[in-house]
Amino acid sequence: MNKFNDLPKSIKKAVRFIYQDASTKQLEEIQKVINLAIDQRLKEEK
Repeated sequence: MNKFNDLPKSIKKAVRFIYQDASTKQLEEIQKVINLAIDQRLKEEK
């Protein structure tokens, strides 16, 4: 089974937005927010 199908609906919608509608500026902002959230979460795990 495709791992994409196992992701939460909100993540699927975000990925589709990134592929289909996001401008370059929006992509840069999304990347910053996602990277920051992942970094913070990984620090919590340590």
